[in-house]
Amino acid sequence: MSTQGRFSNPFSAVFTGVFELFRKKETIRPLLPTDRLDGKNVLVTGANSGLGFGIAEWLVRRGAHVVLACRSDIPGAAERLQDKYPDASVEMRFVDLKDVDSIHAFAQGLLDDNVTVDILIDNAGVTPARARKTPAGLDEMFMVNYLSKFILAQQLLNAGIIPNNIRAGNARPGQIPRMIYISSDSHQDASAIDFNSFGVFENYRGPNRGVSLYSYNKLILNTFIVELAHRLQRNGIPDVAVHAICPGPVNSNIIRDAPPVAKAILKLVFALFFKKPIVAAEPVIYMAAAPELEGATGSYLHMNRPKRMDEKVYDPEVGRLLWERTAALAGSIAIAGPDSMKG
Repeated sequence: MSTQGRFSNPFSAVFTGVFELFRKKETIRPLLPTDRLDGKNVLVTGANSGLGFGIAEWLVRRGAHVVLACRSDIPGAAERLQDKYPDASVEMRFVDLKDVDSIHAFAQGLLDDNVTVDILIDNAGVTPARARKTPAGLDEMFMVNYLSKFILAQQLLNAGIIPNNIRAGNARPGQIPRMIYISSDSHQDASAIDFNSFGVFENYRGPNRGVSLYSYNKLILNTFIVELAHRLQRNGIPDVAVHAICPGPVNSNIIRDAPPVAKAILKLVFALFFKKPIVAAEPVIYMAAAPELEGATGSYLHMNRPKRMDEKVYDPEVGRLLWERTAALAGSIAIAGPDSMKG
């Protein structure tokens, strides 16, 4: 197998994450009471549980109107937020990120309802223990963790749902929207992108290969993020800011598909050592609200520490080729959405 991630099994990934929690780090500043998001529309994918729900909690605390884009627990997640924060301004919209038709329908619904998005926090992700095919015949992890993010970005930008001049000609003066992607530092040291197998379904079985592909897909995602940031700026000034963050180890339900014995062990480790979602979400909100990031793009945080991503993701030729291959793949499975899959 030519594609390999940083880790060969879930336990090495978990214990590396625990080790990283206790390392001394250069940190960003903590959130201040003045870091507000009043009047901002924020779209969060995978917001019904785990880190996504923790992000949504912080957002409503900071005054944002939050659109929770989820596949399940509708309207339960919004009701839980409003029970806890009576003044919360939230809504839920259905999207199944493994289904390209659902992504297009979701974006079309936003367009039809004249919804604009000031901040996108693309959080949703999966780690199946074995391969699963999407309706389009792709691997579910590849689709949810990477391709859906490319497709959703194109739909939101091309239709002007995220206001911008480069794609839609509808930027608002003095306002630079932000696109924040939840990634993973496990992408470090993953193998280079193999374009011969790009998008090809691999019928893997077992969590070892799953965790390897997870980190490899994150390398693909981060390469896309760097290329997107490049394409959304003119003369070094971002039309839309694009950032990425690894929240570190989070006590979430991401291991829900693990085998029973491994799941039991990992749940115990998660409970003992991993951060609660509301804690892990704080640096994500920093990226959304910090005024010092205004006018910046392409930042990467590992938890609360600025860091370089794997050097492979900064190769402009690889970024260009990835964009072309992804657009071709997305176009081959697309239906008509709010706009074409133009690049």
